[in-house]
Amino acid sequence: MIKKLLGIFVSAFLAVAFAFSCTPAPAADDDEPIVDPSSLSALVATAPVPDNNFIFDSKPQFVLKIENRNQVTVNDELSVKVLTDKKETLTTLELGKISVPASSTIDKEITLDYDFKPGFYRARCIIQKRSVRAVDFGIRPTEIVSAPDMQNDFTAFWEDAISELKDKVQMNPKLTALPGKTNVYLVEMNSIPDNVSGPEVLIHAYLAIPLDASATKKYPVLIHFEGYDTQNPSGKMYCPSGASDFIELYMSNRGQMINNRTAAQRSDGIDEDYKNIYGDWFAFNFGLRDNYYYRGAYMDCVQAVRFIETLEEADLNNIFAEGKSQGGAFSYACAALSPRPLAGIAPGVAFMGDFPDYFQIVDWPGSTAKANKGSMTDDEMYAFLSYFDTKNLATRISCPIMANMGLKDVTCPPHTNIAPFNNALTPASEKEMHYYAEMGHDIPKGWDGMVKKFFKAHMK
Repeated sequence: MIKKLLGIFVSAFLAVAFAFSCTPAPAADDDEPIVDPSSLSALVATAPVPDNNFIFDSKPQFVLKIENRNQVTVNDELSVKVLTDKKETLTTLELGKISVPASSTIDKEITLDYDFKPGFYRARCIIQKRSVRAVDFGIRPTEIVSAPDMQNDFTAFWEDAISELKDKVQMNPKLTALPGKTNVYLVEMNSIPDNVSGPEVLIHAYLAIPLDASATKKYPVLIHFEGYDTQNPSGKMYCPSGASDFIELYMSNRGQMINNRTAAQRSDGIDEDYKNIYGDWFAFNFGLRDNYYYRGAYMDCVQAVRFIETLEEADLNNIFAEGKSQGGAFSYACAALSPRPLAGIAPGVAFMGDFPDYFQIVDWPGSTAKANKGSMTDDEMYAFLSYFDTKNLATRISCPIMANMGLKDVTCPPHTNIAPFNNALTPASEKEMHYYAEMGHDIPKGWDGMVKKFFKAHMK
């Protein structure tokens, strides 16, 4: 009997086990494996540059492309932290949940709903508690106010410098034809002393005259001003060919470029070494208004125009100037201080603009200024710098201007570029500012061609 009951029990157990073995397992809540969030790779985001280059009239709108490189869906919160260009937090906008499928990219349209004032800003897009993309943008930049802060004797200061250059300095220009080149010359000329009682300063330039030039035909003139010298010993300084429809003067202001190169560092074939005696130009005689480097350097810009006036081939009604970085500042200074009006300028990513704000936005050159200000208070330092600030010089400019800026420039940031541009008296119809959303301290491809086209359109 027991054996019979045991047999029945075993048979029943086997039947139940067989039945369960044929039943599908319960479905999971989803088809994706459970993954430790710490093992996921971070989401990646880009923001395609719109046609307006992130320059807006009011509430910024742009698309954030969010890529998930994981094999599982990632869900998280999206927020945007907005900062001023002085790195002050303006607001944080919570934009809700996002879900990015495995191995996919989604487009998220973002609107920054905030009452922005004219200025430049940075939007940090935050997912997974980390910034996945920083978008730099501007709001109505031409309405930004960079109030002039010149001292009462600003005009007298510069008129005295111009008079000294004209009445006391013997320019004595000398042209030396460059070996192996046609109509290209090394120019030597004297400029204003570094201090009132000092000797005249010898400066240099390259001059290229059109190959078909003659005294009976007048050519427009293009003065090129150079950026802050990097003194790269591994490469030789550029020397022009002369193949142009402009007379072109490649100006080297005191202590820089040609004036800072040995013969081996130049390709002009002239066997003479030149040496920078100033050290760091921005720091040279800092705080001494009458002896500061940029008093002399700005007068070198004026002397460049005065030299052009000695050329029989030059059309003196059509003198233009361009430059990048420091060369942009020199372009503004030349237009502001030259007794002969310029026909137009093209400053790119210009230096020397709005020092009180400049020093709050990026470290240099404020770090150099503060290291060399001695016993000056900040107010005294800014009063000194106001004589050389392009936002103040621009109030003396009325010629056509085409300028550019990079929204990611951390050397000469956007605010410092827009300050002189906005303060120039040039009619709005004759001013062009070109914005480049992803550009740092650089010049866009094709800029030189754009400059010549702009100048030709404004010839008299």
